[in-house]
Amino acid sequence: MRIVIAGGHGQIALRLERLLAARGDEAVGIIRNSAHESDLRDAGAEPVLCDLESASVEEVAGHLEGADAVVFAAGAGPGSDAARKDSVDRAAAVLFADAAERAGVRRYVVVSSMGADPNHAGDEIFDAYLRAKGEADADVRGRAALDWTILRPGMLTDDAGTGLVRLEASTGRGPVPRDDVAAALAELLETPATAGLTLELVSGSMPVSVAVKSVAGN
Repeated sequence: MRIVIAGGHGQIALRLERLLAARGDEAVGIIRNSAHESDLRDAGAEPVLCDLESASVEEVAGHLEGADAVVFAAGAGPGSDAARKDSVDRAAAVLFADAAERAGVRRYVVVSSMGADPNHAGDEIFDAYLRAKGEADADVRGRAALDWTILRPGMLTDDAGTGLVRLEASTGRGPVPRDDVAAALAELLETPATAGLTLELVSGSMPVSVAVKSVAGN
């Protein structure tokens, strides 16, 4: 499969790119900083320069032509203000979905966040982040032209992945290594029967592939 990843230099995205390349898929990472190109190539991915905060739908759709699936894994990141939470975590996700529809790419996987809610209350930056992610998720869920899956990991850690997770509509809060989030994304991309599901992910006792098959009804 050819899989295009928005936010291609993110910590989860780089892990996912390595997994996809290792299994023979063609990974493409959208980045906005040319200094990151070598990191993507080292991960086995093709870097594409494009700033999702300023690009047009047509420009992004051009990068998605011929893709079998796309993953939205971009984020404003730590230290960003509420305005950038909106412009990246919400608006860029909507733009990417628009572009996927324009390019005729149905499979759309979103890396969201546990607690994402368009009606989340609060005035802190993290509150703005959860609202932005919730609004983006709501937008994607309303698109009949996309076979979407939304993944909401718990607290991300850099611990080594165990390959054992809990993946359900509601798991309760908990930590999960970024390695295991990437592994779950790779498995979801190969499991189209998970389309239409919003799933939470934390560390658990079930192998990733079994957990994905379970929620897919297989």
